[in-house]
Amino acid sequence: PYDALMNDYDRGLNTATTAALFASLKPRLLELLEKIKNSPQVEDNFLRQNFDKDKQWKLGMEVLRRMHFDFEAGRQDISEHPFTTNFSSQDVRVTTRIDENDFANMLWSCIHEGGHALYEQGLPADQYGLPLGDYCSLSIHESQSRLWENCIGRGLPFWKYNYKLVQDYFPEQLNNTTTEQFYKAINKVEPSLIRTEADELTYHFHVMIRYELEKQLIEGSIRSEDIPAAWNELYKRYLGVTVPDDKRGCLQDVHWSHGSFGYFATYSIGSLYAAQLYATISREHLSLTKELEQGNNMPVWQWLQQHIYQYGRYYNSGDLCKQATGQPLNADFFINYVNDKFSAIYEI
Repeated sequence: PYDALMNDYDRGLNTATTAALFASLKPRLLELLEKIKNSPQVEDNFLRQNFDKDKQWKLGMEVLRRMHFDFEAGRQDISEHPFTTNFSSQDVRVTTRIDENDFANMLWSCIHEGGHALYEQGLPADQYGLPLGDYCSLSIHESQSRLWENCIGRGLPFWKYNYKLVQDYFPEQLNNTTTEQFYKAINKVEPSLIRTEADELTYHFHVMIRYELEKQLIEGSIRSEDIPAAWNELYKRYLGVTVPDDKRGCLQDVHWSHGSFGYFATYSIGSLYAAQLYATISREHLSLTKELEQGNNMPVWQWLQQHIYQYGRYYNSGDLCKQATGQPLNADFFINYVNDKFSAIYEI
C-alpha cells in the first residue's frame, strides 16, 4: 500500500528503491557528520542580528531576478510555510517567510522556491494541459529547488559575485564579514528541530524520520495517536535534539494535514538527483565556476531548459536522469559533493 502512495508523487518510486538509496546514504552521512562534530564549529552569530524585514524582502526579490525568475509570469508573497504554486507556466507564484533576527530564514527559502518556479516557468507553454506541459515528478521538482538552493545558492562561486549585494542592503551588519566567513556560516552543520531550516546534511534525517513513521502508519504497526512520542524518540536518536512541543515537532509540516502520505522521500531523493545533475553540468561546462563568480547563472538555466524542462512528463524520473546525465541515479554523486564541500569548510 505504501508503494502505491509513493507512486502518486513519483511514478515508479517504491520502498525497495528508497530503502536501497537510504541504506547507501545513511552510514556515509553519519560518518561525515561525526567528523564535523569533532571539528571546530564555524561562526554564524552575525546572521542573527536584526535585519530589517523590508530590506530582506527587496533583497530576496533581487536574488530571484538574478536567478531569471520571470516576474511577468509570476510573483512572490509571504506565508508561514514557504511553497510554490502554479496555474500555468505563465502564472507561477512563490512564497517566503521573514525572521528579522535570522537572516538565513528568508533568503534560501526564496532561492529554493525560485528553483521550483524556474522549472514551472520553463515547461513548454504550448503543451499546457498535456503531459509535456507538466512536471516529471516531485523528486525531479525537488532536484530543481535543491540544485539552486544548495549546489548554487550555498556555493562559494555564487557568493563571490552576490555577496556585495547583501552587504549593500546590510552594511552595518555585514561590512566587517568576508565572503568566506559568510559562505561558511550559511553552510553551518548543526542538528535542529525544523526540517525547512535544516542544514544540507542533517536535513536527510528529518526526511528519513517522516518516511519511517509513514511506513509504520500504513502497515498498521503504530497508530496516529502514537506519532508524537515516536517522533520525539526518533529526533532524539537520529539528531540528538529534544522536541519541546508538537508545533516544532510532528505538526510542523503541512503534508500530513492535507493527506500527502508518500511524499517525504522525494525531498532526499531530489537532493541526490540535484547533485548528479550539477556534476553533469559542471563536467559539460568547465568554465561554470568562473561564470558563477562573474554572476552568470545562464549556463545552468540553459542546461536545465535543454535537459529537464522541455521534456515535461515524457520520461519518469529514473529515465530522465539517465537521459540527462548518462547513468541511473547514484547516491555517490551527492556523497562526493558534500564530502568535498564540507571537508573544506570544516578543514577535515
